[in-house]
Amino acid sequence: MLVAFTLLALGGLTAALAPRWLARGSWADREPVLALWVWQCVVVAVLLCFFLAMTLSGAAAWPAVRGRLFGPAPGGVPDAYALHPEGQPWAAPPAVLLAAGGAWTGWMLLREVRDARSRRRRRRAELLSRAPLLPGERPAERDGGPRLAVVEDERPDAWLLPGSERLLITTGALRRLNGRQLDAILAHERGHARARHHWLQHCAGALARGFPRIPVFTAFQQQVHRLVELAADDVASRRVGRLTTALALVGLNEGRGVFGPDGAERGQLPHRVGRLLDPGPRLTPGRRLRVTAAAAMVPAVPLLVAFVPGLSALR
Repeated sequence: MLVAFTLLALGGLTAALAPRWLARGSWADREPVLALWVWQCVVVAVLLCFFLAMTLSGAAAWPAVRGRLFGPAPGGVPDAYALHPEGQPWAAPPAVLLAAGGAWTGWMLLREVRDARSRRRRRRAELLSRAPLLPGERPAERDGGPRLAVVEDERPDAWLLPGSERLLITTGALRRLNGRQLDAILAHERGHARARHHWLQHCAGALARGFPRIPVFTAFQQQVHRLVELAADDVASRRVGRLTTALALVGLNEGRGVFGPDGAERGQLPHRVGRLLDPGPRLTPGRRLRVTAAAAMVPAVPLLVAFVPGLSALR
């Protein structure tokens, strides 16, 4: 059980300290894709700590679990984890608690996906009722591949239909934006679709709503919401340029009050536009490689803690 307690302590420390450590650097705004990778590795490491602690606690508490887990292993491996043949009843509560947490996580993710599908059906029904057919388009093609749909609305707006590559844009946006700016909005939204950002947001939202008091999950949701927009901005800027992308964002949002005196409190738009107009220097390729490799090693730490005793017993 010492290994299980070590994993619990490691997971708790990572969950509490990682958000503060990751918030120290200013490089995330310059490398949003890399920052998303680092956050995902940290969250996976925390989940691995709890999952492995649950597994080892269950093996310590119940001989049936131990038999399934260590059945094929040589006799010295269970001894390396100090597992008694008759079981240790005091190990059952943490195992049950961690298993309940895992089940709750799965339920929250399922509920998040279900709610997202419900929202998608509502948005699709709204599209069918508000979007006229484009020239040459047949009604049967509405559920086809990637396409652009125009929605009658005076308010400038553009959004991606969740779970698809169908971009919806209002007539107000068509009147306000020029061709290159429309290309920027289209590239931005398709950047979301290609990177499957909606799945990352579903996972982050499920963890944050399921465990609102765990700092790493709350910070993960906040950072995912911010970083996916920065990453999509970069996709658009590589296609049409930073100035055009910034002007497209301003054109869509200037009527919403986000660029006024209190704009910084209402969203990230001023920061996103400022970042596009005055980008900081990117990390060097060597440093990006080192950060990527270091982040990939973070989930390996709980695996090493869990498996090193058993591997040492085989020597």
